[in-house]
Amino acid sequence: MLDANQPPVNGTLIWYYTICPRQVWLMARQMTPDENDDNVVLGRFLHERAYNRDRHEVLVGNIKIDLVHGARGEVVIGEIKKSSHTRESARLQLLYYLYVLKGYGLDLKGVLLFPLEKQREEVVLDVVGIEAVEKAIAGVRAIVSLPSPPPPVKTKRCRPCAYAEYCWA
Repeated sequence: MLDANQPPVNGTLIWYYTICPRQVWLMARQMTPDENDDNVVLGRFLHERAYNRDRHEVLVGNIKIDLVHGARGEVVIGEIKKSSHTRESARLQLLYYLYVLKGYGLDLKGVLLFPLEKQREEVVLDVVGIEAVEKAIAGVRAIVSLPSPPPPVKTKRCRPCAYAEYCWA
């Protein structure tokens, strides 16, 4: 489970962990991406406008859940992303939220939501998911503990990245 004596971890750091270690290090130090970047603006718009009937941005400890949906006596938490191109990262982030909530005694289901693509994927925390989350938590903590950021590595995800000026300026 989570250890309060370790560097803090949150869902955003877990998400960035599978995308770019440098982003993890920068985000952990409150170095924010370009807030006017088209991708950031679109993501913010989707979070504010999609799925209006559900409760948005629910804070539980150090995590911020995009939405909570309750129907027929079942509570489901959701993670909204603009594109399924980062599906694996989004799945790990949602598994992390389910993992944290399980630590509070809540055994919930999750759903990944890609409103622009009209896609959704149910996510359930199982043994494999727990192992992946624990590995990611350890990985995030190792990156955050570094005295300086990992060197930039050019990938296909660099072109639309809102952190690009931190790496390539």
